[in-house]
Amino acid sequence: MRKVLVVGAAGFIGQHLVRALAAGGVSVIAQVHQRQGDFGPGVQTVIADTAAETLLQGCDAVAWLASGTTPAGSASDPLLELRSNLAPLLKLLHTLQSRPDCHLLYVSSGGTLYGDVDRPASESLAAHPRSYYAAGKAAAEHFIEAWCQQHSGTATVLRPSNVYGPGQTLHGGFGVIPAAMACLRDGKPMTLWGDGESLRDYLYIDDFIAACMAVLQRPSPQGLRVFNVCSGQATSLRQLLALIEQVAGRTLQRDQRPARAVDLRRVLLDGTRIREALGWAPRTSLHDGLQRTWRWLNAAQP
Repeated sequence: MRKVLVVGAAGFIGQHLVRALAAGGVSVIAQVHQRQGDFGPGVQTVIADTAAETLLQGCDAVAWLASGTTPAGSASDPLLELRSNLAPLLKLLHTLQSRPDCHLLYVSSGGTLYGDVDRPASESLAAHPRSYYAAGKAAAEHFIEAWCQQHSGTATVLRPSNVYGPGQTLHGGFGVIPAAMACLRDGKPMTLWGDGESLRDYLYIDDFIAACMAVLQRPSPQGLRVFNVCSGQATSLRQLLALIEQVAGRTLQRDQRPARAVDLRRVLLDGTRIREALGWAPRTSLHDGLQRTWRWLNAAQP
């Protein structure tokens, strides 16, 4: 792997991936919406309207991390998913029709795609999207699979659980960990929906980046591969908030409200496939990850 295009490089996951690739000696093209930040040596920053044909020249892979919506942000506007996410991805797939040798890594969503489950969901479980955001991810995966079938492409879809860590900021109300920590830091109450017993799998950012690197650094077979990426640990919202309070040494003020129709009770993933195929496994405990995130948040406070 010599050169990688990262689409959505300015986002939380994108920034971490760009730095990891550059640290590994890979030449990176970081595509962002607006020219912002300097990633350092080995990274070329370009704005989003640069032609994909030009950007892909000499690239071995493209990592698609761009997302212009959140589950709440497009809740009443399905066309927003089309304009912000699907249309830009389909333009890339059109360009990749002449570049089947370029490996596509697409970051999907394990946290919203499967719907409520009784046991950890495997990749073979059919999608049951409850939000337009999740439906958009499912549609994107199908388009990528069609590209692989029609044009002999190579693609890997990663379905992460709830990724968190240093560098994550609250975006459109998305992300319970940054929301809770910001409220604790600022001494403000946090709005909580439901009874606190909903279950989620939380994955530290460094572990997810390690999964991305494992995918990009190894030769991939032609066609589509799909992997869940998760910690394998089910944590209730009540348990999570108690752990955050322990790490912060403060008590969170709560504004408890009834659950909403879009809220899922159990979002659990089975990470067996990626462990067996790539030898990847999470290394960071939830306590350690939250502790590092809290330290970063306070150090970054102006």
